[in-house]
Amino acid sequence: MDWGYEEGVEWGLHFPAANGEYQSPINLNSREAHYDPSVLVVGLSPNYVVCRDCEVINDGHSVRIILKSKSVVTGGPLPSDHEYELHEVRFHWGKENQRGSEHTVNFKAFPMELHLIHWNSTLFSSLEDALGKKNGVVIIALFVQIGKEHLGLKAITEVLQDLQYKEKSKIIPCFNPNTLLPDPLLRDPTGSTDRGPLSDRTVRAAFQ
Repeated sequence: MDWGYEEGVEWGLHFPAANGEYQSPINLNSREAHYDPSVLVVGLSPNYVVCRDCEVINDGHSVRIILKSKSVVTGGPLPSDHEYELHEVRFHWGKENQRGSEHTVNFKAFPMELHLIHWNSTLFSSLEDALGKKNGVVIIALFVQIGKEHLGLKAITEVLQDLQYKEKSKIIPCFNPNTLLPDPLLRDPTGSTDRGPLSDRTVRAAFQ
């Protein structure tokens, strides 16, 4: 059975690991977040470079950008001296403009959510090797609001018409992942979690 968002499906019956308190998707409750001022001491340091000939894929669940350039992130709450390489960007949106994000904040959904998926290239040789391992994977999740055209996403939105069907893909000549990052991420990271055990995740906040 393929995982999905279908209503009425009891995923915990098919996948017992999904029965934990903090399985994904989750509601990020600001009242339950642990205040951690140390998150502000050293910010995340993304070192992303422009990717040439990226592949954009419709996998039937989301649209993915597979990156071929050596873009990395370090610092912040990540293990010191560890480098995490950006493997891909995933887009999650829904049928309605008001609800499309995978996660919610205080039960509020957003029109879209982006996942920047990184793997620990200091300890492992690939994303597949890092999956399920301690400190193996870091995902930066960004909530997206509807507004004026985002120039950084134009390279993606221009090819979506060609990707209406599952397993369709398209090569785009140029994509800059830096354009996805809001400036505050570099100065005031608000939390981080790696893809560890489903029932053992902590949300750390840089604000009270």
